[in-house]
Amino acid sequence: MTPAGHRRLILTRHAKSAWDDPLIKDHDRPLNARGVRAALELGEWLTSRGYEPDEVLCSSALRTRETWERVMAAPLEVRPKLQFLDALYHASPDMMLKVLREARGECVMMVGHNPGIAELAAMLASRAPSDPDFHRYPTAATLVVDFQIAGWSEAAPGRGSVLDFFVPSGRG
Repeated sequence: MTPAGHRRLILTRHAKSAWDDPLIKDHDRPLNARGVRAALELGEWLTSRGYEPDEVLCSSALRTRETWERVMAAPLEVRPKLQFLDALYHASPDMMLKVLREARGECVMMVGHNPGIAELAAMLASRAPSDPDFHRYPTAATLVVDFQIAGWSEAAPGRGSVLDFFVPSGRG
């Protein structure tokens, strides 16, 4: 739980997807075995740190939905409100921020795609984490950032304080 007057955002890029079938549409690509392992590791990490969302905004793509499902394999205390949104499929950072501003949860997790998710992370953080992976935001990369705001409608560039940044070791 976040303190009063605070909101927490967990920004996650989907885990590694499969490219072995050229006939599958991009939107319908599933996770590969490495991606499944990375998403499970991410779920364990989030739970171990107490980063448990009460609302999840997830791209409607299969790989983002499967990333969320594997993250949920770790036992969470609260079942978050979950939305699969076409608007987040390969969304720009501005579109992602627009969607975030409609959120109602205190701790919101957004699962999306590069380059938008990396650009949104860089835009919202008041100072980037020192991790060199932050700027390339590899698959399953996750930023946890806090805002001193009363509601998500106040979320703005440069106002987020970085709490954590994580890239699963199982990503490859």
